[in-house]
Formats: sequence, C-alpha cells, structure tokens
Amino acid sequence: MENKTNKLIAAHYQLFTINDNGERKLVEETSQEQPFVFITGFGAALDALEEKVQNLERGAKFDFELNKDQAFGEYEPKRVIDLNKEMFCIDGHFDSKNIFKGAQIPLKNEDGNFFIATVLEIGDSKVKVDLNHPLAGNRLNFKGYIIENREATKEEMQTMLNHLNGGGCGGNCGGDCGGCEGGCGHHDHEGGCGHHGHGGEDKGCCGGHCH
Repeated sequence: MENKTNKLIAAHYQLFTINDNGERKLVEETSQEQPFVFITGFGAALDALEEKVQNLERGAKFDFELNKDQAFGEYEPKRVIDLNKEMFCIDGHFDSKNIFKGAQIPLKNEDGNFFIATVLEIGDSKVKVDLNHPLAGNRLNFKGYIIENREATKEEMQTMLNHLNGGGCGGNCGGDCGGCEGGCGHHDHEGGCGHHGHGGEDKGCCGGHCH
C-alpha cells in the first residue's frame, strides 16, 4: 500500500449470477442508503471488482462481468464436509437457534482465518456444511454507478484495518467499516465476514462459530 493512494469508493449496484447455461439471476442489490463502501488496497472487495471501478468518477455507470476465476471459482464438491456436532454446542446444548439447515455461519480454520459455511444437513452426531462460496460456479455481472470515489483519510484506513483484524462483522456481505454497509463485492478469499470464501479450504475447521 506504500506510495499508492487508497481510495474510498461507494457504489450502488445490482449483482447477477450467470450459470453455465447462461441463466441470469438477481442475487443482490444495494441501495442509496446502504451502498457498498470499501477502501482500495485492503482486499475488502474482489480484486477484479476493485480494478474495474477504482478509476471511475462519481456518477459514472458500470456494467461488467467477472468470470469464475475472477469471482469465486468453480464449485468443488470436496468442500462439502461433515463436522462434529459438538463444535456447535454451547454449555452442553446444541445451538439450534443459529445452526439450522440453510444457515450461513462463520467458521475459523487452524490459521485463524474466518470464512462462511452453509449448513446442509444436521444429523445425530454430524453437521454437513458446504465451504464453497454461495456464488461459486457462476460468472458475475455487476451493474450500477459510483456514488463516491475519493482518497481515503488516515482515520478511515485505520478503521478498515481494525475491522480486518477482527473488529465486527456487521452481518453484511461487505462487512461494516465505520458505517459502510457492504455487499457481495466483499473479498472472502482470506476469510472474512462475507462473500469471499476461498479461505479456509478443508483444513482444520476450528468450529468456533461466532454469532
């Protein structure tokens, strides 16, 4: 990040997935009140998304596609795994309030990285989870416009660093950095609170699900 300008970018967009049959589906839409906001150079957005929008001026429209490699990769069946049900117990009781079929839950691997898993099944002793990113296997189409694009302040960058180092996952795809409500542009390859879940692989899920 040295000798580079870190920009704060706010964008409103619609996100469509495009599967191998060419079928398109709207999966996310931000709003004027809650745009996707991120600071460049921090890995808070998909690299390809950041590259596409970082030089666009305020008010500029965009409409571009990212291929699977630029987005969340191919869907990998081997990333569907069984975890011990005990990992999801609190005070000796299974956490049924947060762990249910279809729930997206944050997990931590042995390296301390957080990533999102989707609960597929709950058995007597195991919980089957899908470690693939929910959008894996699709091309992505972003359509929208830039609300703001300016140099980030030192205070904003520090806030971003604090959140990347473990401060609050606001429950949004892009995380919450000082009031910046995010969307699926969030870059979860290294594990984060939202949409970029290449991180984690299958090695050593520590369970440690956070609420």
